[in-house]
Amino acid sequence: MSGYRPVPLPTGAAGASRADLVAGVTGWICSPPLRDLVAAFGAELPDRLDTAELLAWLDDFAARHWDFRGRRGAAAQPSPNGRTAAVERDEVAETRLPAALTELVRAAATALGLIGPGPEPAATPSSGRRYDHLLVLGGLARSCLNRTAYAAHLLRSGAVEAGEMAALGSFRPLRPTETAELDLPGCEYEVDVLEYGMRRAFECAAPAEERSSEGEISHHSWSVRSYRCAAGTAVHVLAAPSTEPASRRAHTSDTYHFWAAELGPAAGDRVLVLTSQPYVPFQHCDAVRTLGLGYGCEVRTIGLDPSRIAESGSLRQLGADQYLQELRSTIRSMRNLFHALS
Repeated sequence: MSGYRPVPLPTGAAGASRADLVAGVTGWICSPPLRDLVAAFGAELPDRLDTAELLAWLDDFAARHWDFRGRRGAAAQPSPNGRTAAVERDEVAETRLPAALTELVRAAATALGLIGPGPEPAATPSSGRRYDHLLVLGGLARSCLNRTAYAAHLLRSGAVEAGEMAALGSFRPLRPTETAELDLPGCEYEVDVLEYGMRRAFECAAPAEERSSEGEISHHSWSVRSYRCAAGTAVHVLAAPSTEPASRRAHTSDTYHFWAAELGPAAGDRVLVLTSQPYVPFQHCDAVRTLGLGYGCEVRTIGLDPSRIAESGSLRQLGADQYLQELRSTIRSMRNLFHALS
């Protein structure tokens, strides 16, 4: 199990051919670590199926065996607006797996890109350090602070040069459990924490421009605030609306679409997406689908390195069940990417 080789994700190269992207998807879902995980749950990856059929088979398999988000833990809170609230990652009750299976899951997750962190951009040739856009993805409150701080580290260390930066979130209400140990003055929503983190990390003063929807906050709501950081780089903080507001809040793809529609990346622009390592695979596939196929951008997705952040706080250690959950998310994102190619 420890001998797995790293399995590459589908390419994020601008103008990548359909054949290259299909090969990337197929190589990931047919890889030895994923085959071994399927076998550990009593099945065999069927070789007779084509890529579309295999993605459908894996989606169904993962829904039956690796979906733990229906199990709420003690941290779960009712939705403040009376709707059925989405189950956040930290609300899921832990499912303990046998030791041998846990070891397999961690080995496979490492090879499949969920455990790292991967190399910093400085490990690439110097020509690869320059990006037109650095996108910092939202999440739970502490993750928002860690990711914005890590973005500042990348720029100040010279690992990355960016033409402009944007933090992408939504009007997801913060819950007491995620803010209990944090000092977040005036923060009510995920986007507020992103804004607080970006302003603190990049020494931004008052916004140079701000626009937003009107009325009561809902899944339809959106906002855009633009700053100039102390170094002169443009910094944007966006709260995206949901593309399905009747049923859910905005998700990662919605934030990509909203950013692209508002700020208009050009074909060939280099985009660096920053998140946390367990979410790199599925958020990379979403970025390739929305920003690569939709706008012709070159996409690279990286996870933060907590050791590079001075005040990262106590980071939550993911369990084997949570890595399986994120593998399921990746399978679904790869299926969406494949359908977009078709």
